[in-house]
Amino acid sequence: MLRNLAIMLLFCTAWPVAAEPQVRVVGLFSNAAVLTIDGQRTLVKVGQQGPSGVRVLEADSRSALLEINGRQQRMELAREYSQGGYSTPGKQQLIIARGRGGHYWVNGSVNGHSMPFLLDTGASSIALNARQARRLGIDFAGQGQPMRVTTASGEEKGWRVNLRSVKAGSIEVLGVEAIVLEGDYPVDALLGMSFLNRIGWRQEQDSLILEAKF
Repeated sequence: MLRNLAIMLLFCTAWPVAAEPQVRVVGLFSNAAVLTIDGQRTLVKVGQQGPSGVRVLEADSRSALLEINGRQQRMELAREYSQGGYSTPGKQQLIIARGRGGHYWVNGSVNGHSMPFLLDTGASSIALNARQARRLGIDFAGQGQPMRVTTASGEEKGWRVNLRSVKAGSIEVLGVEAIVLEGDYPVDALLGMSFLNRIGWRQEQDSLILEAKF
């Protein structure tokens, strides 16, 4: 009897225990959430399963209901879940000095491809010309939404597209709206409010300070 009990105890202690993944909600949309799971960032739609089996059950602009190792947990933006509980990570900050012409310039990337940006708080969206979009591999004519855009030089043909990833320095935002304009306007890619509204930003003297919200 004692021998059988010892065998049962050894069997139980050898049973693997599922490790708790480290999960952070870094972006919220209607019916989708951007999650960082064990350091891997991914967009997961409602009903889908991400890395480590993390499933998104509900999502809106305020919070997401996740299923982690079979347990449901509602999480808000910029909170981290792990075995130790919850914590709010430090915010990334980028300070940009005023450059030529009194403008603010920053090196960034679109969908992993490098792209210098002119920051333009007067632009409602990120704006690219057709040549820039083609270099980035964006199929704006095939997958974009056609539209007419009013610019300083008049009305132009354009396409509304969704960029998978946009970075300014080290600050990254996923799922960002952009406008691609036919022709060579704008000459410089504009980093507009579709990106800036997703982060914090302020002007101090001759510098512009960008700050990630997570």
